[in-house]
Amino acid sequence: MNISQFFLQLINGLNIGSIYALVALGYTMVYGIAKLINFAHGEIIMVGSYTVFVCTTLMGMPIWLSIPVSIIVCAGLGICIEKVAYKPLRNASRIYLLITAIGISFFLQSLFQLIFTSNPKSFPTIIQLPPLTLGSFSISANYYLTFVVSVILMIVLDRFVKLTKTGRAMRAVSEDQGAAQLMGININKTISITFAIGSALAAVAGILYSSSYPLINPFMGSTLGIKAFIAAVVGGIGIIPGAVLGGFILGIIESLTKAYISSQMTDAIVFLVLIVVLVFKPAGLLGKNRKEKV
Repeated sequence: MNISQFFLQLINGLNIGSIYALVALGYTMVYGIAKLINFAHGEIIMVGSYTVFVCTTLMGMPIWLSIPVSIIVCAGLGICIEKVAYKPLRNASRIYLLITAIGISFFLQSLFQLIFTSNPKSFPTIIQLPPLTLGSFSISANYYLTFVVSVILMIVLDRFVKLTKTGRAMRAVSEDQGAAQLMGININKTISITFAIGSALAAVAGILYSSSYPLINPFMGSTLGIKAFIAAVVGGIGIIPGAVLGGFILGIIESLTKAYISSQMTDAIVFLVLIVVLVFKPAGLLGKNRKEKV
């Protein structure tokens, strides 16, 4: 095995794995607090990318301004989706929430296809930093910046949930919404903040993903969202470090599969890993099995 080639594949794996990790953090935040699998999360990634495209290409905004605009738009969209679609069904069966999430996903895809057509659009160049040189290896700025951002956001998010008043409210809502409400915690506000944070993370992931793969289309978030969901489950959905670990593992597996087995087998092996984890560690690699009293 060529060590140089193997190292390059690890770098490629960490790059896409970092993006999976950012998206998985959004899944984890929403599931951990609201116990909802938001399958419209992938489309929020797409909205984030298109927002930057519109701001820079059509409105002439500078890059440094278009990025926070994209994050704010996605955070607001996440709150709107929760208020309009999920809040009225909060006490309904989980299957209704799941169907609603899928419906929102198709709605956003169709809406953006109607507005922008299905033709791919060129994403503007955002990252203009020099490559990182390690001996004979040169690592693109997109790669190392994506990795650093995902790790930093994981640490910040973990500290936020554990140390801040809002974070403690989130954990209380996650454990028992009824008890949290009796303690004076505003359930609606807490869940809205959770969706805003998760959607903001999706915007960051969308921007970084589109910087590495600079063609965007209305369906770009579907596969990315599914892969990130698998990463969250593999690492332990509801656990912040687990989402990042699952993202890195999935990205590396994908990269090594494409390089040494077959690119056509990539998705099959990813789902095989998911099955193996669910069989032997149903709560995920960092998850803990909990027994519920009946």
